[in-house]
Amino acid sequence: MAKRRSLQEDTVALSTKVKESSAKSENLEGNAAIRSLRKRLKRAQRKIRTAKQREVLRTAKKADTAK
Repeated sequence: MAKRRSLQEDTVALSTKVKESSAKSENLEGNAAIRSLRKRLKRAQRKIRTAKQREVLRTAKKADTAK
């Protein structure tokens, strides 16, 4: 099995792909490939956001229990 990329690496790669593809394309809304890349990018960004939020809540909970 291939080694998976981290979410940060994935978002960087996807954002560059979206920028390159959108620069080449004339009709951005009609292009299914660009739309799917944007969906994947937003999904990865959402995962990063939720992971960061979980970490903030976890540290806040540890600080409350330590008091």
